[in-house]
Amino acid sequence: MEVINNNPQMNRPNRYPPKNHLVEAILVTLFCCLPFGIVGIINAARVENAFYSGDEMEAERLSREALKWSKIGLFTALGVYVLYFLFIVLFGLAAAGLDY
Repeated sequence: MEVINNNPQMNRPNRYPPKNHLVEAILVTLFCCLPFGIVGIINAARVENAFYSGDEMEAERLSREALKWSKIGLFTALGVYVLYFLFIVLFGLAAAGLDY
């Protein structure tokens, strides 16, 4: 006679939840782009809950979404910083060429 355990935690082999990318999302929020970082934090915070409730595919999707929004925030901020630097340099050179 086989004993069947209805607890989904016990029937699953020793698996770990996917990486939640919470640290990356927090750093993006603090140093780069607040709106995109917050979306990353929200998705990252939901990864483990989805995994331990048995929805591994949703946990994987949330993990990818958290990483995606963190990257979007990082690259957006880098683009803004580069454009700002170019703007300052170009106006500095233009101002240096003016005769007073």
